[in-house]
Amino acid sequence: MAKKLMITDTILRDAHQSQAATRMRTEDMLPACEILDSIGYYSLECWGGATFDACLRFLNEDPWDRLRKLRKALPNTKLQMLFRGQNILGYKHYADDVVEQFCRKAIENGIDVIRIFDALNDVRNLEAAIKYTKKYGGICEPAISYTISPVHSEDYFVKLAKELVQMGADNICIKDMANLLLPYEAYSLIKRLKSEIDVPIHLHTHNTTGTGDMTYLMAMQAGVDIVDCALSPFANGTSQPATESLVATLKGTEHDTGLDLSKLAEAAKHFRGVAERMMKEGILDPKVLRVDTNTLVYQVPGGMLSNLISQLKEAGREDKYYDVLEEIPIVRKDFGYPPLVTPTSQIVGTQAVFNVLMGRYKTFPQNSKALLAGEYGALPGEVNEEVRRKAIGDKKVITCRPADLIAPELENYEKEVKALGYYEKEEDVLSYALFPKVASKFFEARKEAEEGRSAAPAAKAAPMDANKIYNLYVEDKEL
Repeated sequence: MAKKLMITDTILRDAHQSQAATRMRTEDMLPACEILDSIGYYSLECWGGATFDACLRFLNEDPWDRLRKLRKALPNTKLQMLFRGQNILGYKHYADDVVEQFCRKAIENGIDVIRIFDALNDVRNLEAAIKYTKKYGGICEPAISYTISPVHSEDYFVKLAKELVQMGADNICIKDMANLLLPYEAYSLIKRLKSEIDVPIHLHTHNTTGTGDMTYLMAMQAGVDIVDCALSPFANGTSQPATESLVATLKGTEHDTGLDLSKLAEAAKHFRGVAERMMKEGILDPKVLRVDTNTLVYQVPGGMLSNLISQLKEAGREDKYYDVLEEIPIVRKDFGYPPLVTPTSQIVGTQAVFNVLMGRYKTFPQNSKALLAGEYGALPGEVNEEVRRKAIGDKKVITCRPADLIAPELENYEKEVKALGYYEKEEDVLSYALFPKVASKFFEARKEAEEGRSAAPAAKAAPMDANKIYNLYVEDKEL
């Protein structure tokens, strides 16, 4: 039976994260909220991912304050966030009490839909986030991190989706972060899912390889319920397919979205001005708008490609770019075929840079060792045991749920924030837990502003030394 296709718009989160390093400010968003709220989207993705880090680190904004302002300005639309399972929004595993408190406060402050993913598709790393999203009344949307490898078959993804439904999923998201899900594969997978599970299917892709729109059309034919699009000023390339294009394509058909193109045009007009300003400031590089089929060859997400270019530029070794790209599939195979999404994309990419510049597996960054030791969960494929031994020696590989080894942390984080004199509200503890150094600088600036002292101007970033260049994946990483 025909049904209208629902749309989540990513203009307030993934669109500018993918194209403009997550630098859109709250003041850029609020003037468009009234029209966005009247459009009739399934949801607006506006929080999570890298927005939390970027608000604190680069924009001198409290991410919790952003969420509250958006909630007030968008009373009729579901607000959605991206949540990295046991990593929350940070880059390491946290104890269950921190996961619980974050779910609680996110929902209290205005989030409706929490999309929860794990880079390894290890469902044990989703357990706590699913449990607490449900406990506090959020719509729970666990995600399958889509990738291609000898171990990632259609059967694998269908089995995973069934497990997530049993765990309490309200929706299932197929998260195709690298735009690897091609149109006919999308049709086949979604057809299977629609026949074997009974919750809505939400498809997320990008348009890096230029196939996103075709993938959405085939997914719709297979019965997908919701897709992620971005308003045109921040659409396509490394971002999502354009909202207006899909709405226009389906207008008058049995899958008509019901969205008003004139309202979409009005919202797009506002964001066109934001995009033009960002382009002038050099924040939005036109390169992100180009079709890049290297993604299909090397399976490297667009954001990871730009990180690699930046690393090699800093090291003065741009000539090694294609060598690193060719090394990534080798590292990925040796590491048990992890999907390439935060944090595993950074870990695999950094190891590939080390291998090319220093010799294959001569040096292992700490996070490569942690991944091979099972600290992030179970790797989906068979690991090259010779490589693992080189990395961790005879250290025993963790086989339990990694978070079971982490003692409760929330109380200690709260004590630390209070001892530093930064505590104003419960949310401050969570900001500090996720990004201690960055949050401390933000809290200090906030304190100075409240006391009428002028904060010292932000220091200009010094050139990164070699170790920092390679170690992308740290607690306070550069975005």
